[in-house]
Amino acid sequence: RLVESGGGLVQPGGSLRLSCRASGWTADSYHIGWFRQAPGKAPEGVSCLSSSGFSTGYADAVKGRFTISRNDAENTVYLEMNNLEPGDTGVYLCAARSYRYSWSEDCPPTEYQIWGQGTQVTVSS
Repeated sequence: RLVESGGGLVQPGGSLRLSCRASGWTADSYHIGWFRQAPGKAPEGVSCLSSSGFSTGYADAVKGRFTISRNDAENTVYLEMNNLEPGDTGVYLCAARSYRYSWSEDCPPTEYQIWGQGTQVTVSS
């Protein structure tokens, strides 16, 4: 099970930190991804972290602004989002893919099997 938190309303240029807590299994056994879903659209990859914790992937639109990280003691993966833009608005979901499968820095949402419920991020003045 994955539970996201940390979303909210923020002005352009602001920051948020999203959390994805895994329960029932350890986060380092899975590749973890963050995805954004706009109304009526399929989720798109934002960032992902390999199970080893050594490899990361980011969508071009967020490179240099977002950072993904993991705290093994808390069994939680974070997405630090800085310099937020209105285009970052959406429901942010985290998802997991077993370490037994290959990892891709492109963060393809179709390859992730376990999904959280999401947290809303709204960037607006």
